[in-house]
Amino acid sequence: LYNKNIYPPYAGGGGFIMDGALAKRLHRASETLELYPIDDVFLGMCLEVLKVPPVGHEGFKTFGIVKNKNSKMNKEPCFYRSMLVVHKLLPPELLQMWDLV
Repeated sequence: LYNKNIYPPYAGGGGFIMDGALAKRLHRASETLELYPIDDVFLGMCLEVLKVPPVGHEGFKTFGIVKNKNSKMNKEPCFYRSMLVVHKLLPPELLQMWDLV
């Protein structure tokens, strides 16, 4: 489905932060491309058209949180305060995180 050897740089899903002007430009760029079934990669394809590189941020934990399950740190609100997107938490862990924050 993809005619190149490697995907363009893209942001791993779950959430993105961008300004409204970029969102409008992405919408226009998306109309010039054939829809691709992997949304993260499609966003990267649109960014490539615009020559805008995605930028990583430490607050996006798209591969989950690396933590010691028994650590006291997991009960501290400060542990979570800089996180923007977190994947791979079970529902009880999400509820605990939100209670702490």
